[in-house]
Amino acid sequence: MDMRAMDDAESSEAVDALKTAAVCAPPPPPAAAMFTRMVKLRLLNAVAPAYFSVATVVTFILYFYLFIPTIFPGPDSALGSSGTALHALAFLFLMFNALGNYVMTIKYPAESANESAVPVCSPHCSDKVDAHYLLNGRHFCKLCKKVILKRDHHCFFTGNCIGNRNMRYFIMFCVYTSCTCLYSLVLGVAFLTLEYDVCFRNPLTFLTLLPLSTGHFFMGTISGLHLFLVLMLYVWLGIGLVCAGFCCQQVLLVARGQTWCQLQRGELVDCHSPWRNNLRDVFGTRWLLGLILPVQTAVPTQEAEELKLD
Repeated sequence: MDMRAMDDAESSEAVDALKTAAVCAPPPPPAAAMFTRMVKLRLLNAVAPAYFSVATVVTFILYFYLFIPTIFPGPDSALGSSGTALHALAFLFLMFNALGNYVMTIKYPAESANESAVPVCSPHCSDKVDAHYLLNGRHFCKLCKKVILKRDHHCFFTGNCIGNRNMRYFIMFCVYTSCTCLYSLVLGVAFLTLEYDVCFRNPLTFLTLLPLSTGHFFMGTISGLHLFLVLMLYVWLGIGLVCAGFCCQQVLLVARGQTWCQLQRGELVDCHSPWRNNLRDVFGTRWLLGLILPVQTAVPTQEAEELKLD
């Protein structure tokens, strides 16, 4: 009887321990929520490049068919005067570097050439929805379906992950995209001032321009082109400010030898290299050439990248 009582007591203690462990254990993430978020990310990964392409084509058309002929009128208004040619060359230079670095970001991905199988996620993974954190600074991106070396983040406008290999192109893409958008914003303001007599002297004009223009459009007092140009002003302003913010953030992270993934995990990297060496690892020794042309300035080898992983 004593042995049976002891067995019953041990069994009840084991059941209580299992119940306590079940209560204390963190609940698993709901599969439906993870599936829904993954669908949204895949949709964004397809829509964002299309949005960027449409905005680029629209900017080209507006610049050469509306802004240049209206702001610089003349017998040969397309490229007649020296001022017109100078503005056209400046615009083409900015757009060439923006699109060139965009292509280079996609052409040189940060994926690992030695790993093709889907690896097992590390228990230290902080985001198990769009990317698995492995070990030694490697991630498996579910959107790219590739192992990424020193992953910083997934860029939806390029449709691939940003890492140490294509970080320089991504930063320069942000720089020139921001400059192109802000330059187009200035010309758009000049066009609206000349063509539709819109006055921007009041600082509140830009804040109230969109709602007032929308109301005037539905009342039939302004044309659809007028409203579309107003919308494009806000598109250029938004993209320009976002790209400028991304550029500043990424330069600071590169100088500290840190990535956005490490920042999200709350890791403070003890970087022994000075900030100049960290910038040289990303921008290369021919960094000055990379500021004006979308060319390779640093060619890190696979072995060197794997040795630098944290």
